[in-house]
Amino acid sequence: MIMERILYQSNNCVVINKLKGEAVEGAKNEIVDLQKELKAFLKADFVEAVNRLDVPVTGCALFALNGTALEYLNSVFAGRGEIKTDKRYWAIVEKPSFKIAETSELTHWIEINSRNNKSFAHDKEKQNCKKSSLRYSVIGEGTNYLFLEIELLSGRHHQIRAQLAAVGLHIKGDLKYGSKRSEKNGGIRLHARSLSFPNPENKDEFINVTADPLVMDNLWLDFIQAVPSSASRK
Repeated sequence: MIMERILYQSNNCVVINKLKGEAVEGAKNEIVDLQKELKAFLKADFVEAVNRLDVPVTGCALFALNGTALEYLNSVFAGRGEIKTDKRYWAIVEKPSFKIAETSELTHWIEINSRNNKSFAHDKEKQNCKKSSLRYSVIGEGTNYLFLEIELLSGRHHQIRAQLAAVGLHIKGDLKYGSKRSEKNGGIRLHARSLSFPNPENKDEFINVTADPLVMDNLWLDFIQAVPSSASRK
């Protein structure tokens, strides 16, 4: 039910806990169109995605409910002005054969291949590529996987997937970016854990939203148990 997945709602925006396999906009080939589903449920004339989660990704998806809110939220999430937003993700990645830093900031230049709907992360500046940055922390591990928390510092197409792949880290189930095998029930293990952004009606007030994975299994339970108690409340 849509209602049970709504995490925040006002006259200006709504945040929903997205399921894998849903498109936040431009759905094709019988993919569930979350934008249309929200329009119907809210009986709204205007519903537009602000953070464009990929179809196989889960978690906090933000939609504006009027043109003024859309323009404002797009501006702050694009980093224009002094107001900061915060976007956190959880990722389960295949454990690499090499040791990685417990915390690190990655900076690449993202190139998009629209024909293949895939992004490539380059170490050096390149023409027609956009600078992209994220920070990650290893917060735990299982037998075969590492559990990462990621702070997204920019917003590019497939950014997390491409940047992690560029340093040899592959999200579980993400065949497009080098995972060894697909997920049994589809999707990938990338979850938009939390959003923090200014209220379009009151710029001094911040809205903070957190989402647990809706489909919980032993791997996500292991992840949650590894999260420090202070971080789990974000």
